[in-house]
Amino acid sequence: MVQLVEVEDEHFQQQQMGAEEDDFTDTDSEISTDSNWEPVDETFAERLAALRDLIPATTRGWVWNKVTTTTDVVKTTLGFAGRAAWAVSVSALLLGVPFALAYADEQQMLAMEEEHRMREMGTEILTTGGEKSTAERVGAALGAEGAKPAL
Repeated sequence: MVQLVEVEDEHFQQQQMGAEEDDFTDTDSEISTDSNWEPVDETFAERLAALRDLIPATTRGWVWNKVTTTTDVVKTTLGFAGRAAWAVSVSALLLGVPFALAYADEQQMLAMEEEHRMREMGTEILTTGGEKSTAERVGAALGAEGAKPAL
């Protein structure tokens, strides 16, 4: 039969170096013990720092995690929105400017063709017919019915 024997290590039996503290408290801040405390002399930042003693560490950790998570989400969302706006604006410039230029050229060409047709029609009116006046010829070319009274 096997018999187990506990062997103690000499290292664990020696006393550890360092100061011994009898009343150890796990707080993140030091509690003030000033007897001449004046609330008027306290700044807003000092009052906020004093709240650390009132709120437990777990609650502070939970709030800090929520704040950092929210901050990360906002940063990510704004970064994505910025990149999307950049992509849309660059695409609009790359596609829109050449389209606008081509559209303006097309409108200019249509206007030039219309002007050319009007000149040809004016030349035909002036060169044809011998007995009619110029106004009658223009009216006939345009298909005018004649002047009508405004009233």
